[in-house]
Amino acid sequence: MEIQLLRTDNCVSEIMNKYADMVFRLCLVQLKNKADAEDAFQEIFIKLFEKSPLFHDEKHLKAWLITVTSNHCKNKFRSYWYKNRVNIEEIIIPIENKKDQEVIKYVMELPLKYRTVIYLYYYEGYSTKEIAGLLKSKEATVRTRLARGRELLKHHLKVGGFPDE
Repeated sequence: MEIQLLRTDNCVSEIMNKYADMVFRLCLVQLKNKADAEDAFQEIFIKLFEKSPLFHDEKHLKAWLITVTSNHCKNKFRSYWYKNRVNIEEIIIPIENKKDQEVIKYVMELPLKYRTVIYLYYYEGYSTKEIAGLLKSKEATVRTRLARGRELLKHHLKVGGFPDE
């Protein structure tokens, strides 16, 4: 049974309320810049509302949003303009716990391919198989990136003075 989720203003509001935070955080993790993340966020939701695709269920909608967000941010990250601009602002992530703020700071310093899988695995709760499907990669590649990302993160945390946990 296919569900058209984007026909009424009420549905649009519901989707925005439910998925806005996830999409924005994923943009922020990938682009490492609040202004660029806000732009990407808007472009992604405009794409969703203009295309108005059919979704089988909420899970399908969420997977579509993650895939489109990831691809959109990768394309933006690869663009000539993005590579040749000067970053004038530091990333601000609303996290109350000081220790978590430090950890996310180190996560943000990881290369994009590791940062994305770590975010989806730990912050969004996806399995490696689900991440592979979302990013159109092999599951073994996702597991390798997750392991290497953890090692890099562990190294950065040790250098940064975090105790082993």
